[in-house]
Amino acid sequence: MRFEFFVALRYLFSRRRQTFIYVISVMSILGVAVGVGALVVVLGVYNGLVTDMRDKILGANAHGIVLSHIPSAFENDTDLSRRIPEVPGVTGALPFIYTEVMLSAGGGVKGTVLRGIDPEKAPQVLTLLTHMQYGSVADLERQDTPGIIVGAELARRLGLATGSRVNLLSSSGQKSTAGYSPRIRPFEVAGIFKTGMFEYDSSLAFITLAAARDILGLPQNFLSGVEITVDDVFNADKIAASLAAALGSPFYVRTWMDMNANIFAALKLEKFGMFILLAMVVIIGSFSIVTSLVMLVMEKTQDIAIMMSMGATATMIRRIFILQGSIIGFTGTLLGYALGFTMGFLLKRYQFIKLPDNVYTTDHLPIIITVPDVAIVGASALTLCFLATLYPARQAARLNPAEALRYE
Repeated sequence: MRFEFFVALRYLFSRRRQTFIYVISVMSILGVAVGVGALVVVLGVYNGLVTDMRDKILGANAHGIVLSHIPSAFENDTDLSRRIPEVPGVTGALPFIYTEVMLSAGGGVKGTVLRGIDPEKAPQVLTLLTHMQYGSVADLERQDTPGIIVGAELARRLGLATGSRVNLLSSSGQKSTAGYSPRIRPFEVAGIFKTGMFEYDSSLAFITLAAARDILGLPQNFLSGVEITVDDVFNADKIAASLAAALGSPFYVRTWMDMNANIFAALKLEKFGMFILLAMVVIIGSFSIVTSLVMLVMEKTQDIAIMMSMGATATMIRRIFILQGSIIGFTGTLLGYALGFTMGFLLKRYQFIKLPDNVYTTDHLPIIITVPDVAIVGASALTLCFLATLYPARQAARLNPAEALRYE
């Protein structure tokens, strides 16, 4: 054991005369531990909420959308749906029609985002259609009245259930003797889905492509675009660039990152703000380290002078107090890890913190603790504790042995 490390341990654990300094050191360890534990838990909860939100968004939307600057481009290129999956990285393609209509039922009228889809291909691209509350996507294909799938909040607001009759009103008018009037078509509720995101559950509905073209009065092969899925959602931008190059003009591709950039940018900023706020707890603990080391230097003035008179250099004295503060920081960080991991395990296992599901995307507090976050928290805590040792260590190293022992 090196001389500096040995003396640092002796000063840390053998304090018979100055119990107050020992108490301050213990409080420093606890302060660092609480800060590290809080950071681990809060960042884990943030990761859980963001991951849950991302999964909900990608469940209701594809990983990317192929669009065109020319509305009739999809009608002229009927082979597009076959060419898109041939691009490396693309795993699925779903033609769709997008519009906004009015949905009326016995419970009232509500503006609705309507998406026409292919019932056979839809479950491969939109995961929300594979985990519906009632009904299935295959029920959209009906012999008599066409089917419609609505969100749970929309169904609750209008009093709908599977088998309920509704009317869709399109602003695309049809000519009559009295002029133009809205297109109105009857539909039967074939299923109800729930994503957990109010925006989707309260205003989104699905029908078949044929029914969408009928209510909008569109040509036989008209499409708004093609939704795609990729094998790596975090590499969607590069795959989208390759797909756009393969398809050429007038087609272009937008990814889920582009369409939700504002949401995730705001969440990223919130994560940074939470990190800074909770790091203040660690900083308070590091201030306690400064206090305890300064008081220790004052108490051990005679010991320091004796060690320097026996040959200890200023560098060795400085290293003793740096090691002592670093030991406090390291111990506090380990205790904080234990506290954070234990709390994270309990939250994940027992889910004892419940959330209102009509406000948040989940009914419990999700938590995902990642290695990079844990490493950043630990490195930040150790760095702050190390910086807190520099001033006391510098003051101890500048001590003049002759002055310290003059009146002893």
